[in-house]
Amino acid sequence: MAHYDFILNHGTSLIFNEITQLMESHQVSLGLKDGKIASLTVQPNDTAEQTLNLKGLHILPGVIDSQVHFREPGMTHKEDLESGTRSALLGGVTTIFEMPNTIPSTTTKELFLDKLQRAENRAHCNYAFFIGGSSENINQLAELEKMNHCSGVKVFLGSSFGNLLVDDESIFDQILQHGSRRVIIHSEDEARLKQRKQIAIDEGHPRAHSIWRDEESALISTQKSIRLARKNNRPVHILHVSSSEEMQFLAGHKDIATVEILPQYLTFSGPDCYERFGTLAQQNPPIRDHRHFEYLWKAVNNGTVDVIGSDHAPHTLEEKNKPYPQSPSGTPGVQTLLPVMLNHVHEKRLSLEKLALLVTENTRRVFNLKNKGRIAVGLDADLTLVDLNKKMEIKNSWLASKSKWSIFDGMHVTGWPVGAFVNGRLAMKDDQILIPHSGKAALFNA
Repeated sequence: MAHYDFILNHGTSLIFNEITQLMESHQVSLGLKDGKIASLTVQPNDTAEQTLNLKGLHILPGVIDSQVHFREPGMTHKEDLESGTRSALLGGVTTIFEMPNTIPSTTTKELFLDKLQRAENRAHCNYAFFIGGSSENINQLAELEKMNHCSGVKVFLGSSFGNLLVDDESIFDQILQHGSRRVIIHSEDEARLKQRKQIAIDEGHPRAHSIWRDEESALISTQKSIRLARKNNRPVHILHVSSSEEMQFLAGHKDIATVEILPQYLTFSGPDCYERFGTLAQQNPPIRDHRHFEYLWKAVNNGTVDVIGSDHAPHTLEEKNKPYPQSPSGTPGVQTLLPVMLNHVHEKRLSLEKLALLVTENTRRVFNLKNKGRIAVGLDADLTLVDLNKKMEIKNSWLASKSKWSIFDGMHVTGWPVGAFVNGRLAMKDDQILIPHSGKAALFNA
């Protein structure tokens, strides 16, 4: 007879099959103890401090959002690590990887450790941080990427500021030469964006955003990324791919490149979204027209896409309401990632098993995450509980982000995160945080 902290009965667990490399649904009873998954075969005479009947619910490995911008330090009027992780947990996300484009940019060991210190005892979900690759830290990158709790090196080939913008090919080439982990890339060609900026200025409306930042700007940059990745035998991860041309190109380079997509690209298309939401729909790379929308869905289901992230990038409404193109790019999304994608499951655009793969197991694989992203004995007891039949309306009033707005506001969805375990503790249930600040720094395999 075994004794556990929690026994989870009668739920349907999403478990990765290492032989088929697919996620499968299984009726198993989970035993959680000391922050770990202790058993998938709880016996009738086993006991627990607390037993939960999860009949009718699905148990996913704790959902991971591998691209968020929580704006701390330097822009905490938009978001901070406390509010961002609170938002994540309420959305059923148990681990986040946060980006380096803060003020100052996270490009040194000291600034990285400062972020870790800021998150400690404030984060509501687990966390890790990217180090920014720049011309100033090339020689240190091989060591920086090995720091505990570092999710990898992030490179901005376009659309960034200060020392994070890497628009010089020789600098990018050198970055790829220093280190061995997968490099994470914002892929837009800065030179072409500068050449075409007048298009946006002349139009003065966000409907021009996808024309200015066209698919060619993305494709040129992604082709360069793959060429240099092969030259240096360095795996890369292309973030927020929004064009069919890129997806078709990347499908032929899966041996060295992994691919991320966003819920926004799978839910909206231009120009309608710009007429409907104005600058609130403005982000980089842009939401594109229906031709791209349809192909992106094809890429999700044919295996080209590896990961779904939110690219949570909040700004205040006052900032977003500036005249285009002075308005900043970026939309909040960490709290809405799972509800929106669960609704796509309901609408049969993808299966729950496929979704679980894209937000847990594949993220674990791409980033070499340790002890998370899978329901298996001995791994961290991070779990996301979802009700596939729960009907809800996404409302701005539900959001914990400081920005307090979403382009998904008013969207009716079927499927909702109703609970989340973080490190073996029931931290969120029914839209309420039960145990605050339960997040810990995530680890990665070398």
